[in-house]
Amino acid sequence: QVQLVESGGGLVQAGDSLRLSCAASGRTFRIYDMGWFRQAPGKEREFVAAISWTGDNTRYADSVKGRFTISRENVKNTVYLQMNNLKPEDTAVYSCAADPRSSLAESENEYDYWGQGTQVTVSS
Repeated sequence: QVQLVESGGGLVQAGDSLRLSCAASGRTFRIYDMGWFRQAPGKEREFVAAISWTGDNTRYADSVKGRFTISRENVKNTVYLQMNNLKPEDTAVYSCAADPRSSLAESENEYDYWGQGTQVTVSS
């Protein structure tokens, strides 16, 4: 079992930066791939970024490439999402998730554990 708690969301202006954190409990965190997803009002949840359990491999949605960076510190049981040059279309609830299959997946169906999410609002 893995419990996930996100933090770091907030209200910012276009062009600003935010760093989201996802703190995990459970001794097996370090062997899970981790992902970030987001869901805007009235839209489906979408993949944002994923990182392998070693931290060596990452994957990003095209919409965030070059602006967002996913990273992790297994010693702290934490995964991060650094978001730069934020745009109003980045406004959403951001959730982290854990994938025990190490597939670096973009599909939410591959993730077994989810946090509650943190709201990010970007004003123009």
